[in-house]
Amino acid sequence: MQRSTARLGAVTLFLATIGMPIASWFALQYAPTEKVMGDVQRIFYFHVPAAIVSYLCCAVLLAASILYLAKRDLRWDDLSRAATETALLFCTLVLVTGPIWAKPAWGTWWTWEARLVSTLVLQILLIASLLVRRYADQRDLGARLASILGITIAVDVYIIHKAVEWWRGQHPQVFKAGGKGSLAPEMSQALLVGMVCFTLLGISLMFLRYRGIRVESRSEAIRARLDRGES
Repeated sequence: MQRSTARLGAVTLFLATIGMPIASWFALQYAPTEKVMGDVQRIFYFHVPAAIVSYLCCAVLLAASILYLAKRDLRWDDLSRAATETALLFCTLVLVTGPIWAKPAWGTWWTWEARLVSTLVLQILLIASLLVRRYADQRDLGARLASILGITIAVDVYIIHKAVEWWRGQHPQVFKAGGKGSLAPEMSQALLVGMVCFTLLGISLMFLRYRGIRVESRSEAIRARLDRGES
């Protein structure tokens, strides 16, 4: 299991290392300049893939949280923690690139509309999930509380996804009902390349972090046995 995980992480990291410069070229050179917003719209090709990766990490977080609550196996909590940290990284990237794009597009860095607020809530929940693990008196208690938050996070991701449809607002809807979008073919291609490369990057970071957390968990278990005088 460990070898296959390490191999998968190495392969995805290698592909991501090659793919990210390609995705950047598609975003900055290949895609045509948007007529209204100009070059600042190119942030879109990083902003949307980062959001998609944060969603995927939250899906892994949901599955790992449910499996931990069902089996009480700390390996699932380790995977949950790795997914949480990776999701937080990409969610933060979304919240950084979004205002940079919003300022020239909307004339303001931030607006309190549903999708933006629910994305900010997602970041807060991800941070809370890490904090309860860190400050809980017992490992199992922290893992259980984090798992409950993991399920809550999945609900918030669904709210983010449906926010524009439910409450409208200024935020554009990239993927419309029926799978139809409003992007030019070259823009769609650049977005697709970015999504693939960002996904590979997210998977590789999550697997690398999972391996690191597993090493930490085994080290803590060994120290605990030594403190109890066990061999």
